Amino acid sequence: MTNQIVDNSELSLSKNYTSRQNSSEHTVMNNLIRILTQRAIHSTPTHSSHEPKCPPFRGGIPPPSHVGGYKIYKTLFFVVGLPLIALAMANCALRKQQRAECEERPPFVKYEYLRKRDKRYPWGDGVRSFFHNPKVNALPDGYEDE
Repeated sequence: MTNQIVDNSELSLSKNYTSRQNSSEHTVMNNLIRILTQRAIHSTPTHSSHEPKCPPFRGGIPPPSHVGGYKIYKTLFFVVGLPLIALAMANCALRKQQRAECEERPPFVKYEYLRKRDKRYPWGDGVRSFFHNPKVNALPDGYEDE
C-alpha cells in the first residue's frame, strides 16, 4: 500500500509539473503574441502609402520650389530656340537662291501623253491648272513666255 501511495504521489507530482509547464508555455506564448501585436500596431505609419507626402496644390501662391520655373524655359526659347529657327530659315533661303541660279528650265518637248486636256478646267480659261506657275508649268502648246 505504501507503494501505491508513493506511486500516487509521484503521479500527482508529475501531473502537477506538466500542468505548470503547459500553463507557463501558454503564458509565454500569450505574452509573445501580445508584444508582437503591440509592436505591429505602433510601428505602422499614420498615413497610407498611396497618399502623397506633400499636400496637393490648392491655388494661391505656389510653394517656393515652383516659383519662377517657367523663366528657365522662356529664356532658353528666346536665347537658343529663336536663333536656331532664324538660322534654319536663312539656310533654306540661301540654298533656294543658289539652286535658282544654277538650274535652268528643261526644254519643252510636246509628247502626246503629257499635259493632256480631255476636259477643260472649270475656272479661268480652262487650260491652266488651279496652281499654275508660268515659270515652271508648261501648257499643252509650250511655256507661256516662249
